[in-house]
Amino acid sequence: MKLSEFKMQLAQLENFQIQLPNGTFVPNHFHITEMGIINKKYTDCGNTFREENYFTFQLWYSVDTWHQLTSEKVLKIISGIEKNTTVGDFDILVEYQDAHTIGKFGLEFNGQNFLLTPTQTTCLAQDNCGLPVEKVKKSLKEMTSCCTPESGCC
Repeated sequence: MKLSEFKMQLAQLENFQIQLPNGTFVPNHFHITEMGIINKKYTDCGNTFREENYFTFQLWYSVDTWHQLTSEKVLKIISGIEKNTTVGDFDILVEYQDAHTIGKFGLEFNGQNFLLTPTQTTCLAQDNCGLPVEKVKKSLKEMTSCCTPESGCC
């Protein structure tokens, strides 16, 4: 989800909930402990320079169950960031305490709730890494089944 879509969805909701990939919800009394821009500049394993930008925020909750952010409050926080720095329409990256460490998630909207989506790693330079090309395995029967005496291809 891009920042523009996030803001559009927030504007239509009074309060919002965030659902985890396992179907449970982040407790309603969560805080956004930080929000801003991440600019990542790096070289991949194929020695190609890359740059990525994300709009990010971190979720956290404590014992203050009376605390609940409204969508309006979150939009005000975003507006404050936009006044202080250049903000593009970046993909959203959400940090949340997973079972053992801070997890990084994408964000989607299902019409009612925001959904944290799993993120994946991959080799960005597979053509330079020396990884073997995966071969498609087919049985001899699959390869020859189209050319049988009845098929008329021979």
